[in-house]
Amino acid sequence: MRAHPAGPLHADLLPEQGPGLPPTDVAGLARHVWPLGTKREPSGVISLHGHLVTDLAAEHGTPAFLLDEQDFRARARAFRSAFEGCVVYYAAKAFLSRAVARWVHEEGLSIDVCSGGELRVALDAGFPAEKIALHGNNKSLDELEMAVRHEVGLVVVDSFDEIDALAGVASAHGRVQPVLLRVRVGVEAHTHEYIATAHEDVKFGFSRSAGDALHAVRATVAQPSLQLRGLHSHIGSQIFDTAGFEVAAARMVELLVQVRDELGVELPELDLGGGLGIAYLDSDDPQPLDQLAARLLDIVAGECGRAGLALPQVAVEPGRALVGPAMLTVYRVGTVKNVDGIRTYVSVDGGMSDNIRTALYDADYTVTLANRAPSEPLMLTRVVGKHCESGDVVVRDAWLPTDTQSGDLLAVAATGAYCRSMASNYNMVERPPVVAVGQTGSHVIVRRETMDDLLACDLG
Repeated sequence: MRAHPAGPLHADLLPEQGPGLPPTDVAGLARHVWPLGTKREPSGVISLHGHLVTDLAAEHGTPAFLLDEQDFRARARAFRSAFEGCVVYYAAKAFLSRAVARWVHEEGLSIDVCSGGELRVALDAGFPAEKIALHGNNKSLDELEMAVRHEVGLVVVDSFDEIDALAGVASAHGRVQPVLLRVRVGVEAHTHEYIATAHEDVKFGFSRSAGDALHAVRATVAQPSLQLRGLHSHIGSQIFDTAGFEVAAARMVELLVQVRDELGVELPELDLGGGLGIAYLDSDDPQPLDQLAARLLDIVAGECGRAGLALPQVAVEPGRALVGPAMLTVYRVGTVKNVDGIRTYVSVDGGMSDNIRTALYDADYTVTLANRAPSEPLMLTRVVGKHCESGDVVVRDAWLPTDTQSGDLLAVAATGAYCRSMASNYNMVERPPVVAVGQTGSHVIVRRETMDDLLACDLG
């Protein structure tokens, strides 16, 4: 973990939280690195809601994703409370399964999906179609047809080509499809280049500054089979600096005013997207959710009031902020190798096939010994995977005990967002299971892949 080598490795593990923090305690919730049910037992073994990681690893194998259901639900309730009166969509791309889709619905949230596959999972879970929004910069005709046929609540339109395509599909089905238009607001979010999405040189949405957004409004309003409900913006992901959100909100309201003044259309909805950062390390300090929500809603209300514009229905789209901290990954150590006094490599039985984010974004993670209490002294290590790539790194700089050895278990915190979603079968490695853990027990919600699964697609 990123910590002073003299500090205790288990200091950041949470005490047992029971059913999770109440939904009003959102300030403390935002800064938790480990799932709420995590603690280190007197024996030194990490547990999740009283279930020892050693027992879970024996039952489900390693690597495995362990998802704290109560943590996820607590975060969903926190967003619903902080954004009271708004629509809160769970951004399913972070991680989606039928069980998670059901939890989202039970907690009163809507859901946004980015593909026909994600839409199918949500529908199979029984998620109400009217509470689903479909995103994507290059939706296929099949995906548009699927959305229209199932009468999803919103399609977030991303291009002029899509305006025409969706209008044709909706007309063929005799449906007037509600839509939002995704707008590039020209905000440079302070995040990694690959997850910044609202500056001008990106593939998403219509440019506000170039006038494309206003032109798209005209084109959409002209289609009798489309109902323009409002505008959508998303500035990026893993963002701590809220200034970008504030600028985006102000610019989106300006565009709503321009649409009203030039076209005589007052749009009733404004989606500010997601992208709120989470704590991966103790040093990370996300802004408390209630403060962020109050600030954003005050900006929208103030801008609308000054312009004499009716306050629109505001929506937000948290994904990582709900599922990211609610999950940890447990690995088993295979080899420990000191390379000529330069570095010690601790190899685990997973790697970039179950967490590509370190290689892709230089992401940082917190890691600790999970099957026993860490002992002094500590050594600076690099936790790496089993894949045939030098870039196969799980945790770049990890302080682990000098007696770390083959067979030990390591727990990596905050792996709920994008790790399982972006997992691959590189080197023909089977993807790990997702195990939901709560006070009453554990159960697999996504099973481990087998070689039979992989070979079933190989037609020889």
